[in-house]
Amino acid sequence: MRTHFAPKLVLPVSERDHIRGPANAPVTLVEYGDYECPYCGMANSIVDEIRRELGNDLRFVFRNFPLTEVHPHAEHAAEIAEAAGTHHKFWEMHDLLYAHQDALGDQHLAEYVTLLGIPTTEVKRALAQHAYMDRVHEDFMSGVRSGVNGTPTFFINGSRHDGSYERDVLLAAIADAAR
Repeated sequence: MRTHFAPKLVLPVSERDHIRGPANAPVTLVEYGDYECPYCGMANSIVDEIRRELGNDLRFVFRNFPLTEVHPHAEHAAEIAEAAGTHHKFWEMHDLLYAHQDALGDQHLAEYVTLLGIPTTEVKRALAQHAYMDRVHEDFMSGVRSGVNGTPTFFINGSRHDGSYERDVLLAAIADAAR
């Protein structure tokens, strides 16, 4: 008899990550996502709902996993989110990108930067130099090494969640992990 073990998160959650929720939460949910992926967009609203419901019992981490072969704007969107993060506005940008998934071209990204009050010339220069590409690539490769092969992919307390991301299924898996 063969036992199936879910792949594990290779890169532990640390200060390098974008985190919502307390470090001492009983459950940590890590998502590898792509800003242009429609499934990630649907999952984002579900995760937001679960986060509101569980409050301080859940720590949520987002990592970039842009699928550039099918989503031509995903990598630039990830870079913009990382650029916003250096101005302590990662989550504001994250939420904007998911709210406007159909508008992720460079002109739109520049508008979001302006909207959040981030210095546009600095961000344009950083994007031209791909200053945040290493960070995006590091997230991506940690996902590959952890068994991510599509988006969204979730890890609950370090183990890959192979069930759906439907609210009730994800919430039940989080509740199981909290026990």
